[in-house]
Amino acid sequence: MPTDLRAWLLIVALGVVVVAGILLVLRRGEQDSPYGALSHGRRFRRRPHRDHFRQEDRLDEPPKRRIGVVVNPTKVADIAAVRRQVSRSCEMAGWGEPIWLETTAADPGYGQAQWAVEQGASIVCPLGGDGTVRQVAMALRGTEVPLGLLPGGTANLLARNLDVPYDDIDKALFVALTGQNKRVDVGWIAVDDEPETMFLVMAGFGFDGAVMAQTTDEMKKVVGSAAYTVSGFRNWLSPRFKISFSVDGQHPLTRRTRSVVIGNCGKIYGGLVLLPEARVDDGVLDAVIISPKGAVGWVNVFARVVTHNHKGHEQFDHHHGRDFVVTASEPQEAQVDGDSLGLVTKVTARVEPGALLVRIGG
Repeated sequence: MPTDLRAWLLIVALGVVVVAGILLVLRRGEQDSPYGALSHGRRFRRRPHRDHFRQEDRLDEPPKRRIGVVVNPTKVADIAAVRRQVSRSCEMAGWGEPIWLETTAADPGYGQAQWAVEQGASIVCPLGGDGTVRQVAMALRGTEVPLGLLPGGTANLLARNLDVPYDDIDKALFVALTGQNKRVDVGWIAVDDEPETMFLVMAGFGFDGAVMAQTTDEMKKVVGSAAYTVSGFRNWLSPRFKISFSVDGQHPLTRRTRSVVIGNCGKIYGGLVLLPEARVDDGVLDAVIISPKGAVGWVNVFARVVTHNHKGHEQFDHHHGRDFVVTASEPQEAQVDGDSLGLVTKVTARVEPGALLVRIGG
């Protein structure tokens, strides 16, 4: 064999050996890599159609969270505009289309909230007054679905007490979609022989109940929260009445009073604090027996509310506990979270600690 041919064959053989060695090293490297199992054999496999990857991505993508909105149509001037506003906020936050439900006279929010939970809502937001909030809260009680608070009524007392925006729907939506959950207590009240109903803020008996009974929706539409002040002036010199008042089963005390308020939290309108020691998550309810004597007595009471100087005064008697029983010598107006309960003689109230999740600011 000629010398040139032998040299050429030797070069070719060495090249084959080098290439085989390189391939062997690369293959071992793939097997040792954490990604080797995924990449092995892909070089010689036909690439799937690009729609194949799109379908896989769709299957792996988790469903978007959705917000349930239970709206009282009598409390919203332009429902279509508010609905667009809510949808836009959800889209910007990466949430899906809202579950939009309207209350009716037959069902003021309880059934709608239940249905929203069944449809997989991550949060349910009442959009109405304090009564709508209470109905939705009753449906969410004991679940892990939080209550979101959107401004729709005159008072929005629970939002005020939790420092959630109560007069700006965009800010309130931001809290609902991005905030954190807080577990809060709820109160239960029964009047006379009627079944219990839940309250989140306050239940009142006497003067407080009369104010709520005489504050109409028409008044609130005209003058807003000032409607409560108008009703207050109508009733502030109403006669006192005798009560028996018991806390946590203790021996009852007797008083001549104008109003008894039992609260889960303490703020009322205009930034005033009626129950300064009340906390929405402390496992107890707070109560105040208000017994002013004449106009001068009311001035004294109002001054104490404004200055938070509530202690040590016989006309402004504070109590706290888990169970309350109040019996009046004659029927009195009662209210729960702003909704009138009519004339009643006996009120019992109790607390259910940590029964509700509420969405608050982060």
